[in-house]
Amino acid sequence: MMDEPRFAQPIPNVTVAVGRDANLPCVVEHLGTYKVAWIHIDRQMILTIHRHVISRIPRYSVTYDNSNTWLLHVSQAQQDDRGYYMCQVNTNPMISQVGYLQVVVPPNILDIESTPSSVAVRENQNINMTCRADGFPTPKIIWRREDGQSITVERKKKVMVYDGEVLHLTKVSRNEMGAYLCIATNGVPPSVSKRIILDVEFSPMIWVPNQLVGAPLSTDVTIDCHTEAHPRAIIYWVYNSVMVLPSKKYIIDYNENSYRAHMKLTIKGLSMGDFGNYRCISKNSLGETEGSIRVYEIPLPSTPSKQITHVMEPKETSPAVVSRNETIKVASQPEVLFPMKNDEGYAQRSPNGIPFERKGSLAIGQSFSYTDMPPKEFGVSNDARSSFGVLSLLSLTTSVVPSTLLVLCHQRCESWLFL
Repeated sequence: MMDEPRFAQPIPNVTVAVGRDANLPCVVEHLGTYKVAWIHIDRQMILTIHRHVISRIPRYSVTYDNSNTWLLHVSQAQQDDRGYYMCQVNTNPMISQVGYLQVVVPPNILDIESTPSSVAVRENQNINMTCRADGFPTPKIIWRREDGQSITVERKKKVMVYDGEVLHLTKVSRNEMGAYLCIATNGVPPSVSKRIILDVEFSPMIWVPNQLVGAPLSTDVTIDCHTEAHPRAIIYWVYNSVMVLPSKKYIIDYNENSYRAHMKLTIKGLSMGDFGNYRCISKNSLGETEGSIRVYEIPLPSTPSKQITHVMEPKETSPAVVSRNETIKVASQPEVLFPMKNDEGYAQRSPNGIPFERKGSLAIGQSFSYTDMPPKEFGVSNDARSSFGVLSLLSLTTSVVPSTLLVLCHQRCESWLFL
């Protein structure tokens, strides 16, 4: 007696990506004169009997390895090919086994059902961005910002990734402007994404770092202003109601980043006609604004006088010699020029031969001079000279006079001391 046919192993479940080929094996032992058939259960369609293809779908075929394996081939599998397949042997009673063919489909974003690639909204308004995709299994939708910044959702809650087909943004600010990526995944490579540009529109805003800028004549000066606007604004400078154009006199530098812009104006070789108010104007379809900068003249710095002023309080008693340890008050006073004889020798040296300059400073309510003794030529008697207290030589290290004699006048000096 011959053994009855039996299945040596079950039909495995096979998964294939759409468009790829799939094979379903059916292993039968002791087939003898019986026949093997393949049936698509979901379609209720007989595909093959023995070595003949019954279906009119040309993508189905069958092969036999002259052993015990009957192989059903599905070329370029489509989603309709998904389902249960039965391998049947026409014994009495009939024997069969079933396997499953899974046809997976990578995600595909449906543009017709999604937000366009570019969308605009006014600042502080709400907007919904939608992204829909098909595929098998059903794709999962996530949102990210292209620049890596967080997404503000649900009453200003910030998240890096948002799940869901619809991204709802409330009271949109200009900081939320940029590219958003809608990414669809279902475990079947490749994942797909759509880039949606969100434009947040608002009227121009301007601020200037310095509203007052001073510079000397014949120098160069640079003024600048910052602006934010979307749609992109036209930015220019105006001076005396005339637009400033680039030239050798005016150098204009302009940098733009997203909705922000920075414009600088350099004025070369300042003249009297260049001082005044310069206006930075920004204008787009939603409005116009301006900032004002005043350029004014400042004098060139003068060389400071290298003069040391010594202020001493007069005493009622006869002048005493000042020791080296006595404190000398130093103050900044108006410069005082003393009358000098035409004699250059006298103008360059004091009577004791110590060189000095005839200039000094006058303290309020004080009368003093850098000199040794009032000269005879100014009409001061010898008695008057005797009333002067001669101070000791002070070693003063200055860039003007290495050492001087400081004499304080108490009596009858008005005829020679220039106040």
